[in-house]
Amino acid sequence: MTLAHARATEPGHALHGHGAGLTTPRARGVTAARFRRRLAWVLGITLLLMVGEFVVGLTSGSLALLADAGHMLSDAGVISLSLLAAWIASRPAPPRQTYGAQRIEILVALVNAVVLALVLFFVVRESVLRLHAPRPIEILPMFVMGCLGLFGNIAGALLLREGAHANLNLRSAYIEVLVDLLASLGVLLAAGLTAFLGWTRADAWISLSIAALIVPRIVLLMRDVTDILMESAPRGMDLEALRSSMLGQEGVIAVHDLHVWTLGAGQVYLSAHVVTRDAADRDAILAELNASLREDFGVAHTTLQIEGDRPSADAAACDPCDAPES
Repeated sequence: MTLAHARATEPGHALHGHGAGLTTPRARGVTAARFRRRLAWVLGITLLLMVGEFVVGLTSGSLALLADAGHMLSDAGVISLSLLAAWIASRPAPPRQTYGAQRIEILVALVNAVVLALVLFFVVRESVLRLHAPRPIEILPMFVMGCLGLFGNIAGALLLREGAHANLNLRSAYIEVLVDLLASLGVLLAAGLTAFLGWTRADAWISLSIAALIVPRIVLLMRDVTDILMESAPRGMDLEALRSSMLGQEGVIAVHDLHVWTLGAGQVYLSAHVVTRDAADRDAILAELNASLREDFGVAHTTLQIEGDRPSADAAACDPCDAPES
């Protein structure tokens, strides 16, 4: 019995996805640094808009602006934590943390979900109170701040769009900016309805709409966090097709103890026991399996234990083998 470990080339590590053609540590470092700079720019824009919306919301009496300012406060906290997570993940791993600090981004996403839940509670509570007792609103400052928020969020979305598919933190921040963009449109809509139709409750209804946009983000973030903490297989990965592909490799007669999990966004790991014929070229089988797992299923980290077709004491203690049907 031999234990073979292979780590495939990782086109994208901490902050870049697979298949981008970046194969050197230096190239990956440049990409990660570029995304950190973009996060820093988005953080600056978010902080400026947050302060502006909070001040104008207080002076104009707009709950929609105050709600969006509270949401942007959560955005600023999450983006700050994302920058911290990206910096920590780029540092050398301490001896006891053999995987490094990559999973800190999962903790950041969890904090994001909790903060959003608190913002949701505040927005809903204040909106209900305003529906029962509408308050006068100054339309012009509300409209101007809504326009500034719209343009600022468009700029933030453009900065984060490129890396949003590759990293949970970037995706989280990108979604936050997109929802803030919709919230800015809602602020403009509330200002228009109040100014032209005299609908004094428009501000409260728009605030409830902003709250409704927050709910699915909380659910999706918690789902992603739970999947990774439970070491579930990536969503969308066909495990049966993966197993069949391994069993279809010439010389492989069984596969057992197959586990697939994600360490962080874009970091897919696989381990398995592969039973081969004693006469098979195990090095060739290992190379073919790794190539197939990397190219067909996006698994960049594999640990494969190659066994002969005579069961060992270790194999007997494992779960039943999955062998091709005869």
